[in-house]
Amino acid sequence: MLDKLEFFLALAGERHFGRAAAACGVTQPTLSAGIKQLEETLGVLLVQRGARFEALTPEGERVLDWARRLVGDARAMRQEVRALKHGLSGHLKIAAIPTTLALVARLTTPYRERHPEVRFTILSRTSIEILTLLDNLEVDAGLSYIDNEPLGRVRGVPLYDESYCLVTAATAPLGDRLEVAWRELEGIPLCLLTPDMQNRRILDGHLREAGVTISPTLESDSMIALFGHVRTGRWASIMPARLAETLGLAAPIRAIPIVEPDVRHRIGLLVANREPHTPQVEALIAEARRLAHELSAG
Repeated sequence: MLDKLEFFLALAGERHFGRAAAACGVTQPTLSAGIKQLEETLGVLLVQRGARFEALTPEGERVLDWARRLVGDARAMRQEVRALKHGLSGHLKIAAIPTTLALVARLTTPYRERHPEVRFTILSRTSIEILTLLDNLEVDAGLSYIDNEPLGRVRGVPLYDESYCLVTAATAPLGDRLEVAWRELEGIPLCLLTPDMQNRRILDGHLREAGVTISPTLESDSMIALFGHVRTGRWASIMPARLAETLGLAAPIRAIPIVEPDVRHRIGLLVANREPHTPQVEALIAEARRLAHELSAG
């Protein structure tokens, strides 16, 4: 039944028979037949469908919860047995919000030194997408905020507290300051992340609290795109201080702390709230704790 549950998980995630089949590496008729067999075995209709996928039935939604547990446990068991025999190997998929992507290397690099047979896929996603991917077992872990919006069925391993700075040219307005207040950002030509990003929702909230109305002159879902515009000296942005530090800003671009208030939000490693985790994920959690200690000591 496990292979049919894998099909069902893929269909629930993709909401499309063809894409789900491709994700499972089978033909669409094979996947459709597997879903039908699962429905016959359980004696309930799991999927509402006409010419194409429409929705999961209420029974399908309940079976989805069980499928996540059963498939997750089966994968963890297979990987643990393989690790006992051959050592840690395999593939880790990590989804990260754009503001944390530069930090991922501080997890993956020491991890690979300890476990050189593990390979990685790193995805840039929104915080909401990360929770969905974790729910559907499509990624093993995420890097995101753990204190600002509901996390659902995941647990967070704290890494560091994110603070914010104005990244701008030294010759631009406010560019010669040692620090600036949120209320002083009115009228600055800002380029920011798009509104679907949690970082943007956080910044919008703090600016509203400071009585500042902004209309960004440019929006992007890429921090690299924002940084590229700031480097022209014609734009400014609000970025996490640790990201600005990682990017290695050079003159004439400055990162100026934003204060009054000095707000912070916690970033952490997200993993499914289940036990046991796969050996790869357990090793990643251990690496996250080492990194958190290193960052707090720094």
